[in-house]
Amino acid sequence: MYRTGIGFDVHKLIEDRLLIIGGVQIPHPTGLLGHSDADVLVHAVMDAILGALALGDIGMHFPDTDLKNHKADSLELLSHVRYLAEEKGYLCANIDSIIMAEKPKMSTHIMEMRKNLASTLRIKMEQVSIKATTTERLGLIGREEGIAAQAIVLLNSIT
Repeated sequence: MYRTGIGFDVHKLIEDRLLIIGGVQIPHPTGLLGHSDADVLVHAVMDAILGALALGDIGMHFPDTDLKNHKADSLELLSHVRYLAEEKGYLCANIDSIIMAEKPKMSTHIMEMRKNLASTLRIKMEQVSIKATTTERLGLIGREEGIAAQAIVLLNSIT
């Protein structure tokens, strides 16, 4: 049996924050505002997995009102989501995702992001696709006010 899920996340860019996407610290004068490390890519993947399992969203599992989630490493949160999937009898068969950012360019970081997601989810890199695009200077992303990510996952039953 298969299940699919879609995830989306967006965070505002601000000064005095690290920019972490896909578990990679990317050199940039601004970073993403959020309760955790604000990793939009990992958050989108987590929401996609949770959605495929009909388990709600990351806000239900990791509320910003819980101090233990303050400055949390999103890859560690993803590891917990992987555990929830395994507990329900599912593994990630495939992830396709896209990062939407005007700047910085993501191309030199995508391989490391793929490695991080694959390692955390205990799958092969060939099962993880990450693409990047701009919004041609349109909207909040085009004005460099924020960065967004979207992901779709396919889960496969292990039972």
